[in-house]
Amino acid sequence: MVEYLNNNSGFAAWNAAQNKNSGRSRFGNFLWWTFLFLVAWWIVGLFMNPKQNANNTVAPEPIVTVDVSNVPVDNVSSDMISADVRGLRISNIDLKNFARSADDKTPVRLIDGNGFMEIGLNPNGTTAPTATTVWKKSGDKMVWRNPDGVEFTREITVDGYLIRVNDTIKNNTKRDYAFAPYTRVLRNADATSSGGVYTGALAYVNNDLEHNDWRKLDKKSYAYTTTNGFVGFADQYWETVVSIDAPDQTMRMKKQGDLYESGAVSAAINVASGDTKTITTNVFVGPRDSNVLNSIDTTINGISETVDYGWFWFLAQPMLWSINMLHKFVMNYGLAIIIFTILIRFLMWPLTRKSYTSMIAMQKMQPELQRVQKLYANDKQRMQIEMMRIYQTHKTSPMSGCLPMLIQIPIFFALYKALLISVQMRNANFLWINDLATMDTYFILPVLMGATMWLQQYLQQNKTDSKNQNDIAAQTTQVMKWMPILFTIMFAWMPAGLVLYWTVSNIFGIGQMMWLKHKAK
Repeated sequence: MVEYLNNNSGFAAWNAAQNKNSGRSRFGNFLWWTFLFLVAWWIVGLFMNPKQNANNTVAPEPIVTVDVSNVPVDNVSSDMISADVRGLRISNIDLKNFARSADDKTPVRLIDGNGFMEIGLNPNGTTAPTATTVWKKSGDKMVWRNPDGVEFTREITVDGYLIRVNDTIKNNTKRDYAFAPYTRVLRNADATSSGGVYTGALAYVNNDLEHNDWRKLDKKSYAYTTTNGFVGFADQYWETVVSIDAPDQTMRMKKQGDLYESGAVSAAINVASGDTKTITTNVFVGPRDSNVLNSIDTTINGISETVDYGWFWFLAQPMLWSINMLHKFVMNYGLAIIIFTILIRFLMWPLTRKSYTSMIAMQKMQPELQRVQKLYANDKQRMQIEMMRIYQTHKTSPMSGCLPMLIQIPIFFALYKALLISVQMRNANFLWINDLATMDTYFILPVLMGATMWLQQYLQQNKTDSKNQNDIAAQTTQVMKWMPILFTIMFAWMPAGLVLYWTVSNIFGIGQMMWLKHKAK
């Protein structure tokens, strides 16, 4: 995008008229531009990150471990997932359709190690199954009866990425009892998730999404009250979400020892003497894919809102959809990104053509502008008047080349966000690149991008530019020559798919510029 700021765009010439006598050195100019660029990048990064809110804080608690080795392990599965069930706890959830990496084809595993998901009941006046309870098997169901005569039956079914836990309470006693359903998820932090996508604990509270990342949970705990919702954890590509079908819930997020906990407990549900109540808890364990989450939203309300497309969601969503559609035809995401980039350049062609045409006209104006700068060096007001007259004569303006740059900014950040959250792009290979959603480990693409950016700037340079280093326009040109190096370093750690987009865009822009220059001759 920086090619539009060089001296041939008119911006530098206009800037020279404003600062002719500033006396700023070339090195100082470079530092100034670099500082502005980094500050702008930082500010945009702040806006790209989702706003995070805290509610009531809760004192951190040490983790309490119990021995569940005596509880038998069963396995539940579907075409999408496989999980271990040990009484109240679910763990070792494998996503069958997603490999851990391009080299490791074993399934992605959620909640492994010491982590687990526990779904249970807090009793009032009696007892209920605990994590150490050994249930009796009755077909596909688990049955346990407490000393008072209350019978608990648990049935677990799996449909796609959705696990449904039905707890039936049959009160065979002569007393009324109450049970408060609860759930909690304990797991390790995901140190591999990208910094551009929020990860950590999340909760859907009163139709609003609350999120607290790992660093926030390291400092304090959070609590929320809601009529209904869900609670869980989000990684870059995966989610573990639990929703209790019961009203008036309290949700908590905290750190327990070396693990992180996200859980909820609802208001107590009364089970009268001789009555039977069934409490349903829905669990989603799967990819953060919009199509998948939209289908689950009918069961777990609000889960479709957990995908964060950033401030430019209105561009990121159709862009990701377009790339996925192109992939269905070409069967490779690298080729899909290349075709998508060319389509974007064609859509921007009217603006780009106007910008390049203005740039070529600006190159022809340079001798006149430099003559006015020298002639009225001591009269800035007159200099500005004469320069504006030249712009009007040639029907152009100093900022005419900036519009394509301004349009590129939201496209850039929208595509950046789309690539980071795209599960489909994960482990997508292209030529020597094993994963378009991560950096190019060989740094070939960033170097190509920097080279094409330099060539694009070179083609924009006016061969008759002033060689006077005291001229601000000439100094700005020298400063802008450093931008390809700066961008190469910055893009070296960007997703390879994004760097591929920018490289192809540069190459296509070079072709457009050469064609317009040939036509102008």
